[in-house]
Amino acid sequence: MLSDAQKAFYQDNGYLMVEDAVTPQQLARLQEITYRLIDASRDVGESDEVYDLDKGHSRDTPRLTRIKLPHKRDPCFWEILAQSQVTEVLTDLLGPDTSIITSKLNTKAPGGGAAVEWHQDWAFYPHTNDDLLAFGLMLEDVDEANGPLMVIPGTHKGPLLSHHMNGVFAGAIDPDDPLFQRDKAVTLTGKAGSMTVHHCRTLHGSAPNVSDRARLILFYECASADAWPILGASSYIHELGQRRFWADLQDRMVTGQPCLEPRLEQVPVRMPLPPAPDNSSIFKTQESAGARSAFS
Repeated sequence: MLSDAQKAFYQDNGYLMVEDAVTPQQLARLQEITYRLIDASRDVGESDEVYDLDKGHSRDTPRLTRIKLPHKRDPCFWEILAQSQVTEVLTDLLGPDTSIITSKLNTKAPGGGAAVEWHQDWAFYPHTNDDLLAFGLMLEDVDEANGPLMVIPGTHKGPLLSHHMNGVFAGAIDPDDPLFQRDKAVTLTGKAGSMTVHHCRTLHGSAPNVSDRARLILFYECASADAWPILGASSYIHELGQRRFWADLQDRMVTGQPCLEPRLEQVPVRMPLPPAPDNSSIFKTQESAGARSAFS
């Protein structure tokens, strides 16, 4: 799927844009399911295991920040990851054995949909090595006005910036951090069906949606099978116990087989602890910890 030049660009810059990552038929199906899920949120009064509600959400005007774990809401979302051109990109970059960490459908609402402050995914879930990435599949056109993803090239090779504030893990960096080079940011816009890729250590964020159109991006966060979680969103082995964790691990395999010999690399790690007062989502983590906005 990817050319040698695209692979080299990703390795050098920590991000990539892939056009036409899904077929028109696949895109139409994803759009249909997404709008059906958004419509079903009209009767939801508070955030739950499926929806994160945005401010101003109502039956007449559903406003969401996120649909959680879409790959568990409809099989089409899993098929796109496991049986499409997206799968080819995944194995091109991470090898034949891969697993999913999580998925989310960020539905940034029109007219001020919440920003995602600058952060590195790695801060949330350190692993034994950093062969992890996130796909961002655009389900509608994304332009400068509706809160596109922004990345800072090359930061995947640099340090892990502090994501702590007020004594807790805030899930965002301090905009005044001297290592934060905002002037080097690249904005990733594209047509529906395009897909961004960013390395787990690439610094990224997105501004509020000030347009009159929703910004719908389907995110898959994936890992090489030999990258084992140290702590964070995917490290729930202690809660499940060994038998249930082993079953869950097999269920999360996208391609290939689980790996029982973690690959250990010299990577920067700082534990995402203590937790923020509300760590139920990145939005709540950043808000409740008092993260300072780089977009205000």
